Amino acid sequence: MSAQLRRNAITGQQDALDLALAEASTENKTVIIAMVNKAYVEGDDKSMLDLFLDSFWLGESTRDLVNHLLLVNVDQASYERCKFLRLHCYKLETDGVKFDSEEVYMSKEFVKMMWRRTLFLGQVLKRGYNFIFTDTDVLWLRNPFQRLSFNKNIDLQISTDRFNGNQWSESNPLNTGFYMIRSNKKTMSLFDLWYSRKNNSIGQKEQDVLNGILHGGVFKKLGLKVSFLNTLYFSGFCEDSKDIVAVTTVHANCCRTISAKITDLLAVVDDWKRFKRSGVSEISTFGNLTHKACAHSWGK
Repeated sequence: MSAQLRRNAITGQQDALDLALAEASTENKTVIIAMVNKAYVEGDDKSMLDLFLDSFWLGESTRDLVNHLLLVNVDQASYERCKFLRLHCYKLETDGVKFDSEEVYMSKEFVKMMWRRTLFLGQVLKRGYNFIFTDTDVLWLRNPFQRLSFNKNIDLQISTDRFNGNQWSESNPLNTGFYMIRSNKKTMSLFDLWYSRKNNSIGQKEQDVLNGILHGGVFKKLGLKVSFLNTLYFSGFCEDSKDIVAVTTVHANCCRTISAKITDLLAVVDDWKRFKRSGVSEISTFGNLTHKACAHSWGK
């Protein structure tokens, strides 16, 4: 490809991204972003994407949020599925690397895909958009905007694997599967620095590198104000919320395979449906969610 054709292709990608972001954005330039590939849109019975979208239908005050969801597709199959569902879709070029199969946790291709995601999300910030990034193994049971802070002094609100009780404590183990971030010079600098460490992080995923940046004092040097999200509301399989009346999202973290995530998330959905049928006064906790499939997935 000639230099001119390459420049034209890059410009076309930028134009497509600007259009996709504008179409999905709220009035205050905030977008919900999720990234999918073929493995996440196909399944024998129900795919991960199906389950993710089901949660918007089943959740409280979540249906309209789909209008602000941008699905970033890393292969043709997931892009076609997205268009079929009439969602906001963006086909991400991946420089000849194929990300169409299930990338098992911490495999080489998994790590590559996470870094490609980081690069892309940094570009979104540079276009002036705030966003919630969400993995598709996160159930949206209530509208998270009602729990997140709109204080402009808070740059990043990020989920944790286990919450230590203090939303400002940097000892909370962060999880990049769900977070809300503001577009400003500080966050753009963070993403530039974060991605710049890709080649010096062999054996680490992007989340590990961000955690190292946090504990290296870089957040403070950049002047970033970060809030860590309470697992009572932003729950996950690492540390379940026991309060079904309070829970907002449920993340299938601490789990290795797509099939295991789907199995155990379906159990959460069953509990949620039972709660919705019963009324608040009768049920206030989840059932005995043991996440057996996810526990067994580590032996595969």
